[in-house]
This record gives sequence, C-alpha cells and structure tokens, in this order.
Amino acid sequence: MTTRFYLMSDQLATLRAKRQQALEGGGAKRIEAQHAKGKLTARERLSILLDEASFQELGALATHHNSDFGMDKQRFPGDGIITGFGKIGGRRVAVYAQDFTVLGGSFSEVQSNKISRILDLAIEAGIPVIGLNDSGGARVQEGVRSLAAYGEVFVRNVKASGVVPQLSLILGPCAGGAVYSPALTDITIMVDQTSNMFLTGPDIIKTVTGEDVTAEELGGAWVHNATSGVAQVLATDEADALRKTKQLLSYLPQNNTEDPPQLEPYDPADRMDETLNHHIPGDDNVPYDMNALLAQVFDRDSMFGLHSDWAANALVGFARLDGHAVGYIANNPQVMSGCLDINASDKIARHITLCDQFNIPLITFVDCPGYLPGVEQEYNGVIRHGAKIIYAYCQATVPKISLVTRKAYGGSYVALSSKQMNNDVAFAWPSAQIAVMGAEGAARLLNRRAIEAAEDPKAEEARFIAEYKEKFFNPYQAADVGQIDEVIEPRETRPRLIRALEVLRTKVTQTIPKKHGLFPV
Repeated sequence: MTTRFYLMSDQLATLRAKRQQALEGGGAKRIEAQHAKGKLTARERLSILLDEASFQELGALATHHNSDFGMDKQRFPGDGIITGFGKIGGRRVAVYAQDFTVLGGSFSEVQSNKISRILDLAIEAGIPVIGLNDSGGARVQEGVRSLAAYGEVFVRNVKASGVVPQLSLILGPCAGGAVYSPALTDITIMVDQTSNMFLTGPDIIKTVTGEDVTAEELGGAWVHNATSGVAQVLATDEADALRKTKQLLSYLPQNNTEDPPQLEPYDPADRMDETLNHHIPGDDNVPYDMNALLAQVFDRDSMFGLHSDWAANALVGFARLDGHAVGYIANNPQVMSGCLDINASDKIARHITLCDQFNIPLITFVDCPGYLPGVEQEYNGVIRHGAKIIYAYCQATVPKISLVTRKAYGGSYVALSSKQMNNDVAFAWPSAQIAVMGAEGAARLLNRRAIEAAEDPKAEEARFIAEYKEKFFNPYQAADVGQIDEVIEPRETRPRLIRALEVLRTKVTQTIPKKHGLFPV
C-alpha cells in the first residue's frame, strides 16, 4: 500500500512537471521577446478570449519525433500550439493558438494533428472553431511532412465550412501555405502593425522580381483589409481583435442547424424615426450617409461592419432587429455613387453566402445606379463577378427582404434581391426610382434624333428627361405590377422590417437535390 502510494506520488510529480513545462512555452527569454514586440503569448490570448476557468486543453504534452538538424534537443510539450475547448459568454467553442515562443510557432506534423483533432471534434459537437495564428511558416526541418500536414488541415476547414462557424485571428506572421487555412474560414481578423500574411516573403520577391517591399507593405493588416479583401476585420491591437471575436460570435449560431442567439430586446420594435423622412436629398446626384440610415433602422449600436475598408461602395455586416441577428447589404452613395464593380460584387456575394449558411436573414438596402461601366471592368470579368451576386441571392434560402431607398436601375435592380430573385418581401420608399436606366442616358438612347432635329436641342432634351422622370422615377409602377410589395414611409422602416421578419422566421424552402452548383468564380 505504502509502495503504491509513493509510486503514485512520483507519477503525479512527473505529470505536474510536464504540465508546468508546457505552461512555460519556449521559456522566459522568448516570452520576454514576444512581449517586446507588443504581442501576447498564446496562453495570455486564450485567457482573455475565453470565460474564466473554462479552458480544457487537449494534447498539451505532444512533442515531435524529428531528430534531424538537432531537433532532438528542441522538444517542447505541446510542440508550439495549444488546442482545446472553452466557453465564450457561456457558449462552447473549440480553439487552437500557435505559440510563437516555441520554435517560432512553426507549423509541424504534430501541430497539424492537434488542429485536425480539434476540428474533427468541433464538427461532431457542432461548435464554432477559433484559430489564433502566429507562426513563421512550415517547419523546414520536417521537410515534406510539414507541407503534407497543411493538407490535413485544409480538408477539415472545407469539411467544417457551412457546418460550424470558423473564425481566424492573425496575430503575427502567417506565411506560405499557412495562409490558406484562414482564407478557407468564414472571417479573418488582422491586427494592425503586428500581423501579416503573404505567400512569398519580401526576400523571395526581391530575388525573383527585383521588387523592394516590406512585410507590412506586402501583407500587413491594412493591405488585406483595404486592398486585397483577404481579411474582413481590422483590429487596432490584440485586445481589440479578441474583443471583436467575441462580438462577432454573438451574431452566429453554434452550427448550421441552429438559429443565431437572440438578445433580450432593448430598442422598441415600433420605434419610428421621423428624421428618416428627410434623409434622402432632393437632388438625385447628392450622396447621403447610408451607414447613418442603417443605424437609425437597426437596434441601437448593434451594427458590426465587415470589409469596412474594402470596396466601400458596398456595405455589408451584421446587426440586430428586436434582438435578432440579421445580415445587411447596402449600396453606399458616398463612394462611386454606390455602383457595383468587381470587388463590391465579390464582397456582397460572400456575405450573402456567409449569412445563408448560418441561418441569418438578409436585408438589402438598394440605392444603385448600376454596374460600373469601363473597359477595365469588362476586361477583368465584371460579368463573371457580377453573376456571383445573382447566384448567391438565388441560392440563399434564408428570409430575404429588400428596400429601395432611391436608385434601382437596370441589371443592378434585378441583381440586388429583386422580387424575381427569390426575395420574400420587397419594400420601397416614395423616393425610389425603379427604371431600366437613368433619365439622361434614356434621353440620348430613345430621343436622339428628335433632340438633334429640335430648334433648341438642350430644351428638347430637358423636356424628355423631365417626362421620363415623371413616368418612371417613382416606385408606383413597380408596385402596380407587383414587383414592390409595399411603398412605405421611411420612418416606418424599422417596425415594417421587424414585422416582416416575424412572419418569415418559420419560412420553409424546398430545394432541388444536387451535388452542388457551379458558383461563377
């Protein structure tokens, strides 16, 4: 009895020593270096992200088995990644966090096995996955095994796509093949000045193309939030990134079989805002603040914009109506008059698909003069990109409500959740202009000869434009033929949307069985 007692004491001491070593990561010096860069350690990040004492770690003692290049002397429990389960706001999540203090967080076979294990369990349990990325790239000492390990994670990212929400935080470097895992997830958050993503680094680019570029200029947070569109959220620092992750999660369900959580309503459902009746300028060519309009309609302070700095001619994000999560899409008249171009089309199509896969109703605010004309747009495939919006709306089965606030011309009217695109309820304000094209273009197309033959061509053109506007620049003809369900006062918008969503909450849609369609990529 005594011998067994002492044996267990020794075993416990060994376990506790190994656990302590795992908690210390790469050691005090490397942790100090991490802090000197303005970065937290992986465990510090998880302690901020997760509810207190909720983290249950798996694989804490796993190590690599490589002895090449002196690696047998560099074994750390956990092998540079922390994986497990925890809670955020009382809701279960799966997490993994790369530890840069251990071998630079380099991606190894063991890392792949641990991430794959967590993804498999998250899919089975139906809970979101949050990945904290901070790695110098593939572990070169492992050769092709570290490259093959990427594939194991990618296949699970795709398997989880549309089943459980996947959020990626980029909190340091993320290079080479590692960039594709975040790109396969639903939302990528990057921290300004301390994170970057690129396939090939500045040194290789210098060698191959002769271009001089820094890591920040090549793949910094601002680049991917404002230029490439790879990331959807920009964070000022790590604390901001972790706070925004928690906020984003509050709009998402645990998995694709559930609805997003509802908050206790705190903004009256029947609230009407009189200022909306005066929000649209009298002059058609004067822009207005669409973000301010949305803020007056949705629950107070409930908007969370995605891709806010990329393709700003379109606005997308999450908000709430009467405590329920919704996805919004809107044209932004303050940028390119709200035209649709290639990037805006990609941005909108992605958001429709994101909301649809997680049962988040879509509300579309339309003020669009059409697709952006131009040789560059045509050469770069605006037809193909524009078709993505159409495909995404037609494919989406969640409740869809549209509201035309002003311009809805030509193909953009049809594409932006029109009645014929499986829209459920179509509203319009009295200021809506639903027409095949703008009045000036119509004058030149339909009345060119009469204008040229007139004694006063300018007066004749003005007369035709006024006649065209009188006839088509209103919502009533569209309402007359059933393309608009109801013309409403702007101040009525919030209660109208809430009541419509109340009815549509039990919507059932039957789809034709098929393997999958061909998204116009």
